[in-house]
Amino acid sequence: MRAYYTADEVRAAEAELFTRVPAGMPMRRAAFGLADVVARELRERTGRVAGRSVTLLVGSGDNGGDALWAGSFLRRRGVAVRAVLLAPDRAHAEGLAALRRTGGRVVTAPADPDDLRGARIPPGAVQHVSASTEVPWPVRELLGNPDLVVDGIVGISGRGPLRPVAAEIVAGVRCPIIAADLPSGVDPDTGAVDGPAVTADVTVTFGAYKPVHALAAPHCGRVELVPIGLELPSANLYALEPRTVGANWPVPGPADDKYTQGVVGVCAGSATYPGAAILCTGGAVAATSGMVRYAGTGAAQVLAHFPEVIAAESISATGRVQSWVFGPGAGTDSAARDRLAEILATDLPVVVDADGLTLLAAEPSLVTGRQAPTVLTPHAGEFARLTGSEPGQDRVAAVRKLAESWQVTVLLKGRATLIASPDRSVFVNEAGGSWAATAGSGDVLSGIIAALLAHGSHPAWAAAAAARVHALAANLAAHATTTAGAPISASPLLAHLREAIGTLRELAQV
Repeated sequence: MRAYYTADEVRAAEAELFTRVPAGMPMRRAAFGLADVVARELRERTGRVAGRSVTLLVGSGDNGGDALWAGSFLRRRGVAVRAVLLAPDRAHAEGLAALRRTGGRVVTAPADPDDLRGARIPPGAVQHVSASTEVPWPVRELLGNPDLVVDGIVGISGRGPLRPVAAEIVAGVRCPIIAADLPSGVDPDTGAVDGPAVTADVTVTFGAYKPVHALAAPHCGRVELVPIGLELPSANLYALEPRTVGANWPVPGPADDKYTQGVVGVCAGSATYPGAAILCTGGAVAATSGMVRYAGTGAAQVLAHFPEVIAAESISATGRVQSWVFGPGAGTDSAARDRLAEILATDLPVVVDADGLTLLAAEPSLVTGRQAPTVLTPHAGEFARLTGSEPGQDRVAAVRKLAESWQVTVLLKGRATLIASPDRSVFVNEAGGSWAATAGSGDVLSGIIAALLAHGSHPAWAAAAAARVHALAANLAAHATTTAGAPISASPLLAHLREAIGTLRELAQV
């Protein structure tokens, strides 16, 4: 699993490291790793390193020091380096001296943002941006004409958006940005963005991954870790690695039959809304359940798509199952409420989604105090109905609070999906895109989770693994079209589920 550590946890580990190694060594380790990533990016993007140009945006403190030391290492490789000091009186002295010794150029940004908003680019002037892009001439003069920009403005101690001068300069960048440790202006622990912030193409993190790298992935770009010797404790936020999901995905053994592989009960959809029933049932079928039983009035449509499913008109007539999923398209009337209550009264694992969450918001006592595993799968709006408030900026704390309060497992949907169970670390699944943000895809996800629960998986692992496979299936579906990366619907996502599972299992065997 990949662990993510808060700013406080990293600072504590750094303080311990400083007692074991010579002064300045951790920073130079970090800077050398940063310089190496910058050099590789230059080679990949331009074909060479020597003779290329890099501009450093340097704030105060250690993050600016990392950038300055990296600049000195790049100078030794023949890169033209310019450092723009945003806080010259507080620039890292040793890093600045190292850059100057190696021939780096140092310029100072003005303190007043109005000084950067003055004259526009004079007509006919040489420029590295299109004439239609208005970049203030002072900003152009500060940045030069770099192939890459390194963001060393603030590190894990920074909070809040970019200051006005930094925001003006970042807005004028017209080349790829590599962030040192994290993109400036993005909260390290929550990933929150309250105003101007850096959007990096690559983020080079030092010593440990931080929550921002998963929670604000669009701002981070590709994330690369540079080890610096930190000794870290157990984390409170983890991501399942794809190969781990593949290695632990249930597959039939030599003694298995259709019952031992897990029997899923699906109570979803209706004759009026059969699509939800089809997608939810399809998720359970594609996730390699041994058997899927459907209870509801959408049976004819479900069987037309999946003749292997066994259908019944009521929950009591369904037969033996080992998990239930309730909610997608199931309705919110009194009859739906009674079906949900009947399922929750069992001692089986239950996934509750969509309409089921609306029913629980109105009557939480249906689930609070339940002893058997229960997984709730809200999006932000459903979360607000359950709790009375939006998840807010600290989504990790919000999902953990609901899980502890209701004693259930909660999967909070989003590009960075969060999964919390009582008294356990939180899982995060960064989808790598928003391909699954389409109507009906959540119905598929619920079916996958229920299949893993039926097999006996822990509810937190089941939800996290299902989210990983679901995201990969959406990505595969999006790139299987004639126009790669085209928007998708839930049906193609469902069609690529088995391919996604197979891909993760292949990774596990490499």
